[in-house]
Amino acid sequence: MGGMSKRYRAWDVDQPLLLPASVQELVPAGHVAHFVRNLVRDSLDLSAILDEYQELRGYPPYHPAMMTALLLYAYCQGVYSSRRIAQACEQRVDFMAVTARQQPDFRTISDFRRRHLPALGALFGQVLALCEQAGLVKLGHVALDGTKLQANASKHKAMSYGRMKQREAELAAEVQQWLEQAAATDAAEDEALGVERRGDELPEWVTNKQKRLAKMREAMAALEAEAAASAESEKPKPPPDDGPGASPPSEPPADEGPDSPPAATPPDKAQRNFTDPESRIMKTADGFEQAYNAQAAVDADSQVIVATGLTNAGNDKEQVVPMAEAIAQNTGRVPKQLSADSGYCSESNLAELVQRGIRGYVATGRQKHGKPSATGQSAKAGSRVQEMSRRLKQGGHRSRYRLRKQTVEPVFGQIKAARGFRQFLLRGLAKVTEEWRLVCTAHNLLKLAQAM
Repeated sequence: MGGMSKRYRAWDVDQPLLLPASVQELVPAGHVAHFVRNLVRDSLDLSAILDEYQELRGYPPYHPAMMTALLLYAYCQGVYSSRRIAQACEQRVDFMAVTARQQPDFRTISDFRRRHLPALGALFGQVLALCEQAGLVKLGHVALDGTKLQANASKHKAMSYGRMKQREAELAAEVQQWLEQAAATDAAEDEALGVERRGDELPEWVTNKQKRLAKMREAMAALEAEAAASAESEKPKPPPDDGPGASPPSEPPADEGPDSPPAATPPDKAQRNFTDPESRIMKTADGFEQAYNAQAAVDADSQVIVATGLTNAGNDKEQVVPMAEAIAQNTGRVPKQLSADSGYCSESNLAELVQRGIRGYVATGRQKHGKPSATGQSAKAGSRVQEMSRRLKQGGHRSRYRLRKQTVEPVFGQIKAARGFRQFLLRGLAKVTEEWRLVCTAHNLLKLAQAM
């Protein structure tokens, strides 16, 4: 080659470092890894976790504060699986900056999260308090919404009560037939080969059918118990005894005795999932999924989540009161305004907002061209729903209702699209509730980091 050859920087992969790098130098100053690590170490009260470690014997465990910082940072980065977190500790320098280059294995990470899940979920309140101190929680306007998140279960592992009844009879007949066949086979083998074998062993294919039948009967019993509890709660209470002059109670119908139980049989369409029985099939944008309904109340000024909730009911109408109470409990205040879509609209919910001193902006019907419609619900003259419809219509494009979509929906987008949280890792309503709080804690941490 003619001319002077280009000079390059040295690239010697075999050259050892003369001095070990400090974890402070692994990522640039101001990186969110430093922020999360230092905040957990200096600002959070981890006594609920630390108090669990009282045994002096045994090999010293990883420091609980480091493990907490690791989980929170991983959730901030959209890394949720314990195996992926462990892999990141080995491969990503930002994770090394949090762990000081320690490398807990995935079992340790998973066990730590499972053992301390309620305490980790409770960190939501501490991080929210730090957001308040930073001036991020104004509570001038709060938007409430829910999003369906897939459960750690397949909808194909669910079965309706009617199908269970049909399949139970089929399985019971199959198991009985195979038990008789197994007994006949054992008898023939005893006669041909002697009696060394106990004769009570069952083939694997019989055992599996028996296990499936037992699990199905357990699910049927749970559905029947739920139906009985629902029927009992709806059973009319007897009238009060007004003394000797009161009229006698009305006679029960001819086909019902005074002690006849209420109808407690679940409908044939009632479904139960065998993998996560507390999850439900819900309608989502992608069709029907086995899911939970995750709730969030978001401050319009900063997109900080001020309250969380989670339910296995697909309808949002029952969530206004608990979410309003959660906001007050978390912040000690009530928001001046609250907006929500039509799924939250009812006479009782609007009355609750008025009683709590919250000015509501709740759609009374489906939205059309960015404006809430007043035709979605039949409203009686003088009702709160009609009054709400009038309020939204008068506000037009300047209505405070417009803050709802630009406040809470981007938050769900950041959680589900940007950070990839679309499915829970844990199972059961209690555990999934804490997992959702942990996800929301990570969201607030990122908002706090941006403001610092």
